[in-house]
Amino acid sequence: MRFSFSDDQQELRQAVQRFLEDKSPEAEVRRLMETPTGYDPEVWAQLSQELGLTAVHIPAEYGGQGYGFGELGIVLEEMGRVLLCAPYFASVVLGAGAILNAGTEIRKKELLPGIASGETIATLAVAEPAGRWSAAGVELQATPDGDGFRLDGCKSFVPDGHTADLIVVVARSPRSSGREGISFFTLAGDASGVERRLLETVDATRKLARLELSGARAELLGELDAGSAALERTLDQAAIALANEMVGGAQKVLETAVEYAKTRVQFGRPIGSFQAIKHKCADMLVEVEHAKSAAYYAAAAAAEDDDELSTLAPLAKSLASDAFRSAATESIQIHGGIGFTWEHPAHLYFKRAKGSEVFLGSPAHHRELLAQRLGVST
Repeated sequence: MRFSFSDDQQELRQAVQRFLEDKSPEAEVRRLMETPTGYDPEVWAQLSQELGLTAVHIPAEYGGQGYGFGELGIVLEEMGRVLLCAPYFASVVLGAGAILNAGTEIRKKELLPGIASGETIATLAVAEPAGRWSAAGVELQATPDGDGFRLDGCKSFVPDGHTADLIVVVARSPRSSGREGISFFTLAGDASGVERRLLETVDATRKLARLELSGARAELLGELDAGSAALERTLDQAAIALANEMVGGAQKVLETAVEYAKTRVQFGRPIGSFQAIKHKCADMLVEVEHAKSAAYYAAAAAAEDDDELSTLAPLAKSLASDAFRSAATESIQIHGGIGFTWEHPAHLYFKRAKGSEVFLGSPAHHRELLAQRLGVST
């Protein structure tokens, strides 16, 4: 398995960095997080059409660029550094990922080109009010209705679910339970019987919505009652993608804290010369580098469809969650009084860290999942 970045990948990183530094400064992040939609359509069009970032890992036969998960991880890491406000994770990671894993060939050819071009914003609805990101947590039911299906129930914590054009919904057949009876369905965001409401969350840079489905007409995406494996794979890939996004934010927080420690003078000395601050920065570095190694390795495994994917995904998600939260917390401490003010960007990263920590499942959930897959827990 390749565990280093090629020259082409480094060039991709630099190109994405330049674009995001220009399009997602702190002032723009603060502006967009206060808007209902949470993103700038013009920037989204540039990101999609000029850079082709929405097509990175989608195969060429479906309108994509045909690169791998490694390139997707690079893009997400750079987006995490600047807290980009855009439906990228929802559409490209979750929506496209679900279609690639669960869709029939006909449905892939029908749906993926629009996502690759950025014209269609998609999302995936898995979790419900209980907040369980697994097949066993799915209660929303799909009932056959003529040549389609009727969906009844509630989905929550759906990223960009209030603005998405296409919603991929995970539902179960009546009288099924556990991993059995799971299927993927698609419906338009503005379909009849769908009520969408934006949720108030800690992290306003990632918009989450609640969907109430009452008799909503939907179309089957893949095979009926055979979606458990596809759901598990989609969530594993999403966990790896989120881990790469989080290490980008953690690295930025670390750099900002270290730079401040070098320039902030107290008692006639830079505070970075004090042992307590040195130890904080050193501990942050070790934790962030540890998480980056796990995230990079997991992305490489996803790119090569390695057998270790199922264990590397929860490992990367749990380590990145802990590292980002810890780094964001310590950054506020190192910045002292100014770090405790809302005007300082440290709070934006802290809230993103807390939101990402529980998104797709908490670190405790992923550690338990890892233990189960390693056979050391039941």
